[in-house]
Amino acid sequence: MKILLLHAHPVAESFNGALHQLALRQLRANGHEVDDCDLYAEGFDPCLSRLERLAYHDEALNLEPVRQYVERLKRAEAIVMCYPVWNFGYPAILKGYFDRVFLPGISFRLVEGRVVPNLHHIAKVVVITTYGGPRWRAFVLGDPPRKLVKRVVRVQIKPGAPVHYLAHYDMNRSTPHSRDRFMARVNKTIGAF
Repeated sequence: MKILLLHAHPVAESFNGALHQLALRQLRANGHEVDDCDLYAEGFDPCLSRLERLAYHDEALNLEPVRQYVERLKRAEAIVMCYPVWNFGYPAILKGYFDRVFLPGISFRLVEGRVVPNLHHIAKVVVITTYGGPRWRAFVLGDPPRKLVKRVVRVQIKPGAPVHYLAHYDMNRSTPHSRDRFMARVNKTIGAF
């Protein structure tokens, strides 16, 4: 399977960096073709420029500034995302990736003003993420990051495709045991890909 592995953390030596490397190793060991897209390492610019916004609905022009990222997304059959939750949202670089790469004609089409999903070649999504705070706090606040994946990303991909959301909550008080347990869960999920 062709898998786009999106990673969004600036510190390679972080726990999130270790999760990214675990996913990469396991996917490759299982024989998958992995496109390892480390947004920070690649220097991805998350800022949507004025010209990009003006050309946003022009499908002949909108992908030019991010063509290589669009082509990588179009080749993928599955997406694995590895990132931390910061301020109850995506890191800015990952949000910028969605703003700049999930374009009209790419992730969706506009048909008579209505959004029609367009990523039906994506047959599976797995998110590997970490939260600084406990699960109850995310629950009380509605857990926007989980909803973005389970509701927004889910409707853009192949109908009925599985979407797995693996989250390690309460990183501010994590222990070697809690991190090892989470890595085992990630390893099991990625191993079953």
